[in-house]
Amino acid sequence: MAKLEGRTALVTGASRGIGRAIALAFASAGCNVVANYLKEREAADQVASSIRKMGRGCKLHQADVSIPSQARGLVTAAEGTFGPVDILVNNAGIAQLKPIQDIELDDWDRVLRVNLTSAFILSQAVLDRMRERRWGRIINLSSVAAQTGGVIGPHYAASKAGLIGLTHSYASLLAKEGITANAIAPALIDTDMITSNPNASPERLPVGYFGSPEEVARVAVMLAESDFITGQTISVNGGWYMTS
Repeated sequence: MAKLEGRTALVTGASRGIGRAIALAFASAGCNVVANYLKEREAADQVASSIRKMGRGCKLHQADVSIPSQARGLVTAAEGTFGPVDILVNNAGIAQLKPIQDIELDDWDRVLRVNLTSAFILSQAVLDRMRERRWGRIINLSSVAAQTGGVIGPHYAASKAGLIGLTHSYASLLAKEGITANAIAPALIDTDMITSNPNASPERLPVGYFGSPEEVARVAVMLAESDFITGQTISVNGGWYMTS
């Protein structure tokens, strides 16, 4: 039996891009998937259809995960459909491209709320059941921006760096309870967020081309399958940032 067979994976921002690829990859690995989306119902329906064709269960749930009540409602809906969440993938995020002098406090608050605070709210919401069962996976989608500053702005970079700190804390506090927490830090993956950004060029990468969402999805599944890897930030960035 596959290691993740029958597990429940909750993926935020799952209607397109990296989230879509991760949702499909977990279904392929044997999971039932709760696919969160905000606006793009048609794209979310396509994800659900693909998952069900694999013979896996899929529940779509519209929610703005930056709003605490909606984020907690997402977890409640997931548990009501498939039982406790085994794997939480905090992927939902926004990238607001502005000249540095035009970034306002409202911009900062919104980006931090969507990219970082939502991950805290959702992680807290699933932890009790994970701790009861002594098994769980938290996977946070950070960014090369946390490591280099990136090409979007300080508000985005700070939100993604915060996810790495959040990951480290959960990993250290929960390591003896069968729960792992890891981050993935992609760079210049071929998604709408990147292709619409004039500052994002494949020439920034040593490999010379954009990565595919599937590259990130394979790492997410690997992290969920491992009992031993925790507290790590896995870079999927075409060589832009090289760790020692």
